[in-house]
Amino acid sequence: MLNFKLLEYSLSSLWRRKEKNLALVVVYALVIATLGSVLLLTHALKTEAVMTLTASPEIVVQRMLGGRHELIPIDYAQTIAEFPGVGKVTPRVWGYYYDSLVKANLTLVGLAGYHEQLELLAGRFPQAPDEGVIGAGVADAFGPQIGDLLVLEDSSKRRTEFHVSGIFRSQSNLLTNDLVVLQEGALRDFFGIPDGFATDLTVQVFNPREIDTIARKIAYFLPDSRPITRDELLHTYDSLFNWRSGMMLAVFMSALMAFLILAWDRATGISAEEKREIGILKALGWETSHILGAKLREALLISLTAFIVGLLLAWLHVFVLGAPVLMPLLKGWSVLFPTFDLPRVIDLYQLAILGFVTIVPYLACTLIPAWKAASSDPDDVMRG
Repeated sequence: MLNFKLLEYSLSSLWRRKEKNLALVVVYALVIATLGSVLLLTHALKTEAVMTLTASPEIVVQRMLGGRHELIPIDYAQTIAEFPGVGKVTPRVWGYYYDSLVKANLTLVGLAGYHEQLELLAGRFPQAPDEGVIGAGVADAFGPQIGDLLVLEDSSKRRTEFHVSGIFRSQSNLLTNDLVVLQEGALRDFFGIPDGFATDLTVQVFNPREIDTIARKIAYFLPDSRPITRDELLHTYDSLFNWRSGMMLAVFMSALMAFLILAWDRATGISAEEKREIGILKALGWETSHILGAKLREALLISLTAFIVGLLLAWLHVFVLGAPVLMPLLKGWSVLFPTFDLPRVIDLYQLAILGFVTIVPYLACTLIPAWKAASSDPDDVMRG
């Protein structure tokens, strides 16, 4: 019964100062929404990247010339295929295409090796040089459907028309949303890639424990090549998103610190009315622990309300609106096409850390001044 009365008192105390507490909750929730948006977006992008790279080949081999990525001779595939433990070695032909109309980058790839990764929503794979299949994001941005024309312009300003024969998707939106799949011959003609060369090579390795060993062999026997393992790509993406999110959190933590300073200033500057209230409660026989319990309930009600509202705002900003404020900063590409749906995943550990760094300091800012007032003589407190 006593706990219920304490809770009733805490609620009535909050209601008596509802305007001030409402303003505090709004500011508190906005701070949590900002920090929460960074954490949710970072985790969603990392999850999307992992989904993308899980289906990627064990090793990708590029040729380097002057420190830059160059076309690689297809003959290198035969050399790599002779290494023990190596399965299929597949030359890939692909490239980027910038469309000035929609101001976006597309990825054009050859059909070889992509049948297994793509799930057709409608239509069929290209069976002629003037046919192609597109990702759902391309269809949404450009508007073409099956049977329509997709017009692309190469570096010599020559316009090439492709009939859309299908629309596809994959497990990862990041992998295929901007993808246009063409027959290899048509793609070589569009980019001007000569026969006997490819953009890169993908290497299948039977034993995952031998991936690093085979990568070192490739680098040794083909000195102008650069083998990139799947684990290296995963580590690069993880480090990249961690670094960028860390920079953003460092900036937004200043907002949290400013809020905590405001909360401390408000708490230490207890109004005369609140001091008299504490003094009256002490005079009526309330113990210091009862007063602290009531103030703790008030602080918890404010902080938990703000935390829940802030997380809901962060969820809406990231997963409903697509994080328009933060997405360009975290993705980091100057021109990225297209927008894609983020996986709606939440890291409970990150939420626990967010709750700890936002709720615990506020509780301390509230309880310490209340404890000082409750520990003083009731007559002195009521006299101010």
